[in-house]
Amino acid sequence: MKIPFTGGCSCGAIRYECTAKPTMMFKCHCRDCQQLTGSGFVPGVLLPSGAFRLTRGQLRYHFTSSIARGKHKRGFCPERGSRITGGEFEGGQSQFVGILAGTLDDPSWFQPQMDIFVSDAQPWDQMDPAIPKFEQYPPSRTNE
Repeated sequence: MKIPFTGGCSCGAIRYECTAKPTMMFKCHCRDCQQLTGSGFVPGVLLPSGAFRLTRGQLRYHFTSSIARGKHKRGFCPERGSRITGGEFEGGQSQFVGILAGTLDDPSWFQPQMDIFVSDAQPWDQMDPAIPKFEQYPPSRTNE
């Protein structure tokens, strides 16, 4: 992975740049992520919020309930609806922003370190047995 790294949506309306190494890479198997993507999980990259900036366009946001607190803030391309971000919380300053690995210009360096929300994983979802599994959030996320 080369810093800074970049990404965006498929139509090019949204572009971003990240200026720090990820603090975490994971696959989230929660029902919300399944329903928002139509997939079994979301491959995510968590970054310090100050290391993420949009270089083109403005995201449209959708909010969903969170078991940690309040609501999750998820960013989408307003043109075609591609999900770009997640993991932020509504209101105030969030310490982190999550980006979907599929939006990276070079997603080949994505290496999940854990599976989260395995309590919601589908029986057909084949998880890597070599990485840690958490029923919900990993311990470091619950104290945010």
